[in-house]
Amino acid sequence: MKHLVVVESPTKAKTLSRFLGNEYVILASYGHIRDLPKKKLGVDIDNGFKPQYQALSDKKKVVKKIIEAVKDADEVILATDPDREGEAIAYHLKYLIEQKVKKIKVKRITFHEITAEAINSALKNPGDVDLSLFEAQQARRVLDRLVGYKLSPLLWRKVRKGLSAGRVQSVAVRLICEREDEIRRFVPQEYWLIEADFVKNKSLKLGGFELVRLHKAKPKIGSEKELKEVVRDLKQSGYEISKLQIKEVKKSSMPPLVTSTMQQMASTRFGFSAHRTMRAAQALYEKGLITYHRTDSVHLSAKFVDEARRFIKKSYGDAYVPVKKRIFKTKSRVAQEAHEAIRPTRVDVTYDSEKIKRLGADEIKVYSLIWLKAVMSQMADWKGKQTLVEVADKKGMAVFRNQGVVEVFDGWRRLYWQGREDKKIEFIEGLKVGDQVELADLRYEQKFTSPPNRYGDAGLIKVLEEKGIGRPSTYASILQKIQQRGYVEKEERRFVPTFLGEAVTEFLVKYFPEVMDYEFTAKMEGDLDLIAAGRKKWLTVVSSFWSWFAPQIEKVLGSAKRVKVKVEKTGEKCPECKAGELVVRVGRYGKFLACSNFPECSYTREYVQKTKWKCPECDGEVIVKKTKKGRKFYGCSNYPKCKWGSWRKPRDLKEQSD
Repeated sequence: MKHLVVVESPTKAKTLSRFLGNEYVILASYGHIRDLPKKKLGVDIDNGFKPQYQALSDKKKVVKKIIEAVKDADEVILATDPDREGEAIAYHLKYLIEQKVKKIKVKRITFHEITAEAINSALKNPGDVDLSLFEAQQARRVLDRLVGYKLSPLLWRKVRKGLSAGRVQSVAVRLICEREDEIRRFVPQEYWLIEADFVKNKSLKLGGFELVRLHKAKPKIGSEKELKEVVRDLKQSGYEISKLQIKEVKKSSMPPLVTSTMQQMASTRFGFSAHRTMRAAQALYEKGLITYHRTDSVHLSAKFVDEARRFIKKSYGDAYVPVKKRIFKTKSRVAQEAHEAIRPTRVDVTYDSEKIKRLGADEIKVYSLIWLKAVMSQMADWKGKQTLVEVADKKGMAVFRNQGVVEVFDGWRRLYWQGREDKKIEFIEGLKVGDQVELADLRYEQKFTSPPNRYGDAGLIKVLEEKGIGRPSTYASILQKIQQRGYVEKEERRFVPTFLGEAVTEFLVKYFPEVMDYEFTAKMEGDLDLIAAGRKKWLTVVSSFWSWFAPQIEKVLGSAKRVKVKVEKTGEKCPECKAGELVVRVGRYGKFLACSNFPECSYTREYVQKTKWKCPECDGEVIVKKTKKGRKFYGCSNYPKCKWGSWRKPRDLKEQSD
């Protein structure tokens, strides 16, 4: 019997071929083969929102090859990824196959890891395409198409030609704009930190105490005048040991990685974008090294837990294996699609093994995170001895505290610890509550509150997840699209809204508050989850959305005024018309200089973003440049004569003179 297996990618096909015999022919679809048309709405609104799918023109040769192979096969097995996109690819493959070849058996199998055991199990238990999962993908596709094709032309007329809007992407831009507004409105507040050293019996020094309470509350010293009054009172007071505590503490390891935490951790540790992380994870999955990487479940299979415990015992000893197996529960309201956390398919393939060292640099880094977090999750608790000493003044005015910890057993930290050293208190022995001490030194430092940080990849993904906006599998594309559309830029790996992004956000919040509402967007995601679970009809969800969205489009089209987008002025006169001023505009390929009198004057010029610094290696200026992939860096204006460059702002360089 001859079997045809169809997967999405050639890498996955190559990995599967290692486990399947000669009776299996494995082909790749190279992603989707049918989709909505690119140049029109492609949704029949008057006929039940019926999607008008069409075969993709660039996949004709791929489809032809698959159909020819189908004719020679006894059965077709669709083995695309176990998520909504994978189910949609399987659905469309089945549709085309059954259109071209009659009476052919088409089966659907899913597996969450590309291993012999998982594949054989799937082949023994084939099923059919999951229509609920497909309809959830179809609902998302139709909703996004309705928003994009109906809202985008409105933006062309009211903001700027060529703009586009997205149901989830626009909400992500709103988050970035609101954070930027917080930063602009932030007013720094002054405060003072006070530290003290004490001595006992004029010989034993007790150092490093911080003022933690003042008049039975957290110290709020907001001016130098208040500081002087507090310092005067503290110097005049007597002190004694008011609290002495030594206790055993322990800390369990965190759960294994899911899609969002993998993206956040790779961003924090390696500076990876979400897209870069997912690309590396996709390669690892297709090579059979990790389980499916689009998941929001922290569950681990019993088989892996047992294997991990045996590995830990053999590698590190009995003490590192907890008495009870560690079971993690998923907090997500609807953990969907993949049923396990991201983990290595084989625990003995360690992150520093020769097999992993042969991978690409990004794959090695992402695999190391996945392996470490999965194995650590099954290791024994870290244990320590925590020490706390408090010194109070005799008037009951102030309390100083010093606390530290001594490691007793490293547990899961044996595998992973970020270089932080535990603070130890050396002088604890011999102290007791009521001991009299003298103030030896009082130090104080002026501080100012800081504005909230701009979002990086990790921070934005975290808040999107907390608010229920999008799904783990969509975060990478969301972050990528809002940059491609020119609504946000990255400065030192943090998102900054452009004038265009702020203008579009202001317009959408004013006229389409429901679309831009966080709770509404989260509810839509919940509805998509319910469709995937078979508990809601996709047509009901789409119809409900359209019933208020369509009238609002018509209303805004007739009543809203055109929005003027701010531009960055250069102060330079246009060299062509002499009347206009050169301003910075954003086009398809990034920023450029143009005359403010456009369209009367069409003068344009390449935009060079200057900085205030001089090149450390020559007399050139430090300017902002971009790589071929669009990543910003700092380089010398005298390139290629001078090849100095830096990824970060060179704040320590000499500033240019005016």
